[in-house]
Amino acid sequence: MPMMDILRDCWKLLLVLFLGNVVMALEVPLDPKILEGLPQPPTITHQSPKDYIVDPRENIIIHCEAKGKPHPRFSWTRNGIHFDIDKEPKVTMKGHSGTLTIDISGGEKVEAYEGVYQCTARNEHGTAVSNNIVIRQSRSPLWSKERIKPIIVQQGVSLVLQCRPPAGLPPPIIFWMDNNFQRLPQSQRVSQGLNGDLYFSNVMTEDSRSDYICYARFPHTQTIQQKQPITVHVLNMDAINETMAAYFNDTDLFGDAPAEERSPSFLVPTGSTSSKLVLRGQVLELECIADGLPTPELSWSKISGELPTKRAFYLNFQKTLRIVNVSEADAGEYRCKAKNRLGSVHHTIRVTVKAAPYWIDAPRNLVLAPLEMGVLTCRAGGNPKPIISWSINGDPIENAPPDSSRKVEDDTIIFTDVQTGSSAVYQCNASNEYGYLLSNVFVNVLAEPPRVLTPLNKVYQVIMNKPALLDCASFGSPLPVVTWYKNSRTGVLVGDPFVFYENGTLEIPVAQASNNGKYTCVATNTFGISENHVYLEVKEPTRILKQPEYKVVQRNRDVVFECKVKHDPSLVPTTTWLKDDGELPDHERFIVNPDSLTIIKVTENDEGTYTCITNTTLDQDSASAQLTVVEAPPTPAVIYEQPDAPTDLELTDHGARSVQLTWTPGDEHNSPIKKFLIQYEDALHDRGTWHNLTEVPGTKTTAHLKLSPYVHYSFRVMALNDVGYSLPSQPSHQYKTNPAAPDENPSEVNGTGTEHNNLVISWKPLTSLQSNAPGLQYKVMWRQKDVDKDWTSVTVANVSKFVVAGTPTFVPYEIKVQALNKYGHGPKPAVVVGYSGEDLPVAAPEKVRVVVQNSTLAEVYWEPVPPNTLRGKLKGYKVYYWKERNLHKHNGHGHSHPMEQQTLNFTGNRSHGKLPGLHPYSLYMVNIRVYNGRGEGPPSNNHQFETPEGVPGRPAYLKVTESNLDSLTLEWGPPHEKNGRLTGYTLQYQSVNNTNEFSQLEEVSVPANETSITLHNLKYSTRYKFYFSAKTHRGSGPRITEEFATIMDAGLPASPHPLSPTSQYLHPPHHKGDEDWQKEMVNGSQFHVLKSLKEGLAYKVRVVAKGHTDHTVHRSEELLVTVPAMASRQVDIATQGWFIGLMCAIALLILVLLIVCFIKRNKGGKYPVKEKEDAHADPEIQPMKDDDITFGEYSDNEDHKPLKGSRTPSSGTVKRDESDDSLVDYGEGGDGQFNEDGSFIGQYSGKTERDTVQGHESSEAPSPINAMNSFV
Repeated sequence: MPMMDILRDCWKLLLVLFLGNVVMALEVPLDPKILEGLPQPPTITHQSPKDYIVDPRENIIIHCEAKGKPHPRFSWTRNGIHFDIDKEPKVTMKGHSGTLTIDISGGEKVEAYEGVYQCTARNEHGTAVSNNIVIRQSRSPLWSKERIKPIIVQQGVSLVLQCRPPAGLPPPIIFWMDNNFQRLPQSQRVSQGLNGDLYFSNVMTEDSRSDYICYARFPHTQTIQQKQPITVHVLNMDAINETMAAYFNDTDLFGDAPAEERSPSFLVPTGSTSSKLVLRGQVLELECIADGLPTPELSWSKISGELPTKRAFYLNFQKTLRIVNVSEADAGEYRCKAKNRLGSVHHTIRVTVKAAPYWIDAPRNLVLAPLEMGVLTCRAGGNPKPIISWSINGDPIENAPPDSSRKVEDDTIIFTDVQTGSSAVYQCNASNEYGYLLSNVFVNVLAEPPRVLTPLNKVYQVIMNKPALLDCASFGSPLPVVTWYKNSRTGVLVGDPFVFYENGTLEIPVAQASNNGKYTCVATNTFGISENHVYLEVKEPTRILKQPEYKVVQRNRDVVFECKVKHDPSLVPTTTWLKDDGELPDHERFIVNPDSLTIIKVTENDEGTYTCITNTTLDQDSASAQLTVVEAPPTPAVIYEQPDAPTDLELTDHGARSVQLTWTPGDEHNSPIKKFLIQYEDALHDRGTWHNLTEVPGTKTTAHLKLSPYVHYSFRVMALNDVGYSLPSQPSHQYKTNPAAPDENPSEVNGTGTEHNNLVISWKPLTSLQSNAPGLQYKVMWRQKDVDKDWTSVTVANVSKFVVAGTPTFVPYEIKVQALNKYGHGPKPAVVVGYSGEDLPVAAPEKVRVVVQNSTLAEVYWEPVPPNTLRGKLKGYKVYYWKERNLHKHNGHGHSHPMEQQTLNFTGNRSHGKLPGLHPYSLYMVNIRVYNGRGEGPPSNNHQFETPEGVPGRPAYLKVTESNLDSLTLEWGPPHEKNGRLTGYTLQYQSVNNTNEFSQLEEVSVPANETSITLHNLKYSTRYKFYFSAKTHRGSGPRITEEFATIMDAGLPASPHPLSPTSQYLHPPHHKGDEDWQKEMVNGSQFHVLKSLKEGLAYKVRVVAKGHTDHTVHRSEELLVTVPAMASRQVDIATQGWFIGLMCAIALLILVLLIVCFIKRNKGGKYPVKEKEDAHADPEIQPMKDDDITFGEYSDNEDHKPLKGSRTPSSGTVKRDESDDSLVDYGEGGDGQFNEDGSFIGQYSGKTERDTVQGHESSEAPSPINAMNSFV
């Protein structure tokens, strides 16, 4: 009986191989016009994952997409029962699709829609079904309420802090943090176990703290649950004695010794042995955590073999052994060993590896013609071995009507003599206790008449003596037979010199003028006939008849290079000149004519190699010559020229692949011949083109030449001396070699995939010289590495690649390409390993965390994806991050739109990377994607992090709003980039004299809610330099620097133009000429005092701006100034009686006004300043931002205390713009006005001093001095 099983299996294997070769011949072309008209059973193109966990906050979308001709209809089942979409008001199906959308926005419970869903896509040619899609709701339950008592332990003992998070779906990610949301430090002594508990091998006094907090993050809903904080008190023996003595009045209950040192023992796992079950392809994690003092060290080993070094990783301070992409070879016993200086202990873990089903040979779609044979194969591996079951159109195949053309043999279905209308979709299910695989494949029986796909009346143009390839691509079922005719259908083209290929292409290896004409290809099968006409035009080759010659030219002479071309009359040539393989210099000395290049007055820079290139749309030719530029000789010198051409070429010692060539050298022309260059022409494959063959020393006149088969050789020789090459010799007699099998195979063999289910095998084709005979073809062979034993092969011609379709995703293949022709095969080809196409990764990186380094730099960590989810070659990881907002609570920018997403690429198998250039004090989001050669995988869950405060940017501006004799009022704007909470400003200033010397630096600190300050007790008419910066808790930011000056007390008017540097010119007006002008240099000031002027004279003044080279940049208009002829201004005023009377009247009026103000003040009256400011807002005063000011409150109980939040300058004086009763509000710069009688416009307020004071109002009484200054 076993022998019969073996024979049956062998017969079955041979039949499968035979049928596989039979059915591979029919491939449906990708031409949309062809595909559009072909019937096709349904194919599932996209579906949701088998285990689909949904977010209860979002609508449920269950994907099901399919294609087919006609387009499929869709239906669903839930829990094995028909799911009627029309009766579910919250469920909709996408048009022309089976995708379901379940709307839960109205408060519907997700639990009502949990279950097992399956999609069905059907048309008249068959039915395809999706996987069973299990819909479950993501759950993140709350932590149960508990009261955790403080834990008091003795120093040195072990401790386990239990986390015990609530069970969620999917399970939560556990981590321990403190009250400040900082991760608790872990080490070899303290670490978190795989179950989430926190283990202490031995406790120390620094472990005492009250904020051991376990957090559980549920990744699907992005929620975090927190356990109640755990308090741990670690007591040494002295502390225990003191505590107990307080209760028992004893002094030493426990002694002075701490916990004794001890050898290791295991906290996890317990006992001496344990077991672990893991599935193939998953990640195996083994954990051992030991107790002991001193802290034990952990090590791992495999008892039954070696650890897989490339797949094994040690984590958690050697306490965890992780093995990725587990295989059956990883089963066995593993040992962990804990050791300290007092001893060691070990634990043995027995690992069992099982396997869910996986494809060995997944079934592939089958396209057959009527009465053809075919086979479907469904091979899967697993442990236990999977059970293979077949269905047809969604129903078990056992329940299908009997079909004599179909025979089921375990994992194989064999079709013989299929009939039209028997198309169907077959489902192969491979399952065991750990999972299942479901594959839909269709058998499409097509009866199609032939169609020629090559465009009608296409014209092919080739150069004479080159190969001509005429296409006749066709499709039909069964596969059409292609026949070629020339000019008419009376004579069929057969045999030499024509080569016919399986894809219908006709090759003429050496095209001649006689091959011109009309060609007809006819495609025929049992259902019809189709024909197409193409035309062949053979063109004359393009040749340079008069080549440029080597030139030696004296400097400043002209030189001409000739380049005369012969070409086919129907082709338009284009001639290009190059110098040293680059473009000609763009200079008028280079003149390009249709058949020559002229260089006028050559220089040494013109030396080089000049190349003439002539192109047509089909071919090209080129020739080069050297130009040497020499000085004109003072006296006649020896003339050096290139040698004459060799003569008398003769062929002797004829061999199958060799011949001896002899020649006679030409005249050397005073320069010895260094070498001879031997060239050949192949009249059979490349007539008219000469190729370099070999070189021999100049002392020899014979050469033994090695030749290739199937070449019609002609030889010529060129001689070289110091001047250059000679002209070629006359060609030798033609020497023909016989055809032979190829001596070599194609090079650069490579295998890569362009789609996830194909393998593109490419190679560098052999040249016509390497073909050795007509009929060159390539035998392409491949097999899946370590899976297939037999090679699959196909023979092709005139191509350099072959596409293997239906391959598994990114698996290694062994590839061979062998050359062959009519005379045999080439040598045994080398085996090259390539990979089928990649697909997008299916997994996202997990355990994403961010460690913020500083305000502009963070480091992101993640757990690399399992290798079995890459589905391609790992290229690296892409980190996407963007700024959501800044962290200013009241800042308008805090709710701005997120910034543009930024991306960082980290190549290779990385697990962390740095994010530079972050904005301080901002909220960022980050996610990570793995990518391979195909593209990116799904993103990880978005992870948010915050950057700390940084130093602020420069203040927006710094300007002077008021300048007096001894004071300056400065105003500024907050920085555009605060980068945190502003804590204040730093103002530094120092005076600058006329020689640019600086005084001592003064510094003033300003609160963050201020936007202006008045500096008093300054020097009049003095320039000051100010340095102003903002600061946060992280420090001060960059400074803004400005220069301002107090006003001058007397002198001539200052220049209205800020010129720097400037010169002021001065001379009496009756003098003429620039030589009489006096000048004083001023560096950047806006005013200048002219001294030592004579009384009673008139002066002309002008301001001239000079550049760095002392040239005039700008000159102002001249100003006429007269110096009074009096001793001082006081004397002048004293002599003017009207002026004295006017000043007295003004002083009296001011005195009366002051008396009225004091009377009203004492009576409790108050000017309605606040109402005036509300009604007539000063545009100079800008409102404070909410986050930059704290408003003071007026105290009803203490009237005379200063307001909270009020500002007082460092000089102790009250600013004018902050006084609530200052007359400046009613003077020239304010809103108040005087009536004709001098009284104020406005109303007195009836409010008392106890009224609430807001904004910048001051509670101080008005100052007479300030009132005087305001009025004056």
